[in-house]
Amino acid sequence: MFPADAPAPRSRRDRCPGALRPWEAPDGLLVRLRLVGGRLPARSLAALAAVAEEFGSGRVHVTGRANLQVRALPGRDGRLDPAVLGALEETGLLPSPSHELVRNVMASPLTGLSGGRADLRPVAAALDAALCSAPHRAALPGRFLFVLDDGRGDLVERPCDLGLTALDGATAQLRVGDRHGSAVRLDGAADALVRLADLFLERRGDGPSAPWHVAELPSALCAPHPPDPRLPAPAPPPPYGPLPGGAHHVPVPEEGLDRVAADALAAAALAAGGDLVVTPWRGVVVPGARR
Repeated sequence: MFPADAPAPRSRRDRCPGALRPWEAPDGLLVRLRLVGGRLPARSLAALAAVAEEFGSGRVHVTGRANLQVRALPGRDGRLDPAVLGALEETGLLPSPSHELVRNVMASPLTGLSGGRADLRPVAAALDAALCSAPHRAALPGRFLFVLDDGRGDLVERPCDLGLTALDGATAQLRVGDRHGSAVRLDGAADALVRLADLFLERRGDGPSAPWHVAELPSALCAPHPPDPRLPAPAPPPPYGPLPGGAHHVPVPEEGLDRVAADALAAAALAAGGDLVVTPWRGVVVPGARR
């Protein structure tokens, strides 16, 4: 029996799309490619735009979870044509086919670039590696989301299943559903998060009615902790335009990026010597030139 304030149990498995599990839309197959922390190598964006132009709608779309989508791809019986899947693999954006659906790690887009209390890029990378290293973690639902706020507050209110908020350069407070967890060292934060993810997998069971989210479990995943007084106040997203450190936050139109626009962003990032960062506000951060 679920608590009165808990969502009703699920009656089907999630169908969040990926490259190996595309969504069948009226215009063809739709694929979603996960970007851990929004990190996007410039050459990968250029390669994906070429795939979209050759096989699909010609546009690369960004999502509210800081991922990429391509529409109108050919295939049959819910599977991409082999040539299309091979082209997607060559972009470098499908590093773990077995775990592609569970690499849902959102992080403050400017972490390590400008501001924030800590650089969470190593935490995001370690979390991704831990998720992909264990076969059983491929069973996490495709909508299960990790959110990492680097202490600036831009993602502190973003709903998540598991996450953390940096308190200083070395520690963070965990987030467990809509509650706060314990304080942990950042160098052990990825391990703490995957332990909780494993516990969720144990508690959720299997089958079409298994919960997709921590908040849907019949009991709390762990004992709640009071919010640390050092938690930041919610902050607005970075504005579009120039940012401190020489980076730029570029909006992506609703119709997505065509190849010309994607190639221009890729060229700017290559000239600056850094990766692009897709933001949860349907934008792309172009890095400033390295000094």
